[in-house]
Amino acid sequence: MNQTAPVPGSTASSQPSAAPHAPAADEVLAAIIAALPELTHHHAPGSATYQALAAAARQAVVTLFAQGGRDVPFGPFGRISFPYHAMGAVDSLDLFGLDELILFAFYWQNRGTYQKTADIGGNIGLHSLVMARCGFAVETYEPDPEHVALLQANLRANGVTTVHVNEAAVSAQAGEAEFLRLRGNTTGSHIAGAKLDPYGEIDRFKVRLEAFARIAAAVDFAKIDAEGHEAVIITSLPAARWDSLDVMLEIGSDANAAAIFDYATQAGVRLFTQKTGWRKAESLADLPTSYKQGSAFLTRKDAMPGLSLA
Repeated sequence: MNQTAPVPGSTASSQPSAAPHAPAADEVLAAIIAALPELTHHHAPGSATYQALAAAARQAVVTLFAQGGRDVPFGPFGRISFPYHAMGAVDSLDLFGLDELILFAFYWQNRGTYQKTADIGGNIGLHSLVMARCGFAVETYEPDPEHVALLQANLRANGVTTVHVNEAAVSAQAGEAEFLRLRGNTTGSHIAGAKLDPYGEIDRFKVRLEAFARIAAAVDFAKIDAEGHEAVIITSLPAARWDSLDVMLEIGSDANAAAIFDYATQAGVRLFTQKTGWRKAESLADLPTSYKQGSAFLTRKDAMPGLSLA
């Protein structure tokens, strides 16, 4: 092959520079988490920016957590251990999706805003772990004993001592209820009647219920992922309790969205939704009706704390 002769008097600086080093997966994930509070208008699922961030985050998460998942750098939260675990059609890697990273970034931005938090629907502990790394004292509620065992193991592996685990579901009143564990996707397990037409292999057993009003009296923030039971939980709370409580939750159906919107209007509670880039919900159409449309934030505050909405 013929080669071009060097130009007389040329130096190394005149030659093409090497391509910059590609950032490592942990650097990519840290950068996404750091940028999310400034990208609120792009948090709505389906936008081009959202899709690009979701794809980049997924690739980084698979690289970091698919093979063992021990002692992994995780943005501002430090190094964490979160071993891979299959939960039917989903797995522990799905717990690091972009919607979850948005919530983790929110927790971090508000580590000086809240002190005592509740993780309702604790699953296998990732939200509780992240909340603890933000300095919160956490009360976690998870009714599935199989998930509770994994949750406790994950907390121990990370040396977390500021999370108190309650093996219970949350509802309007304390008591007992039938619980459905969906073997095909245990993240979708729920209190009997909370969802229509569950299918596949189902384990049915009784679980303890804790009243949301009692929990809300002891915390200033709650994350709620109650798989169809969210309207029952939210509408059980006396309006005065919102003076000292903020809530982030998923809404899983049209009926639940309508019930929560009506309740919030009457109770003087503002709703901000990921679906609208965290703008204040002006109508029922602004609320999510599926986890695919992101979360909703309930508060008496004029705006969401810790996010740039300019």
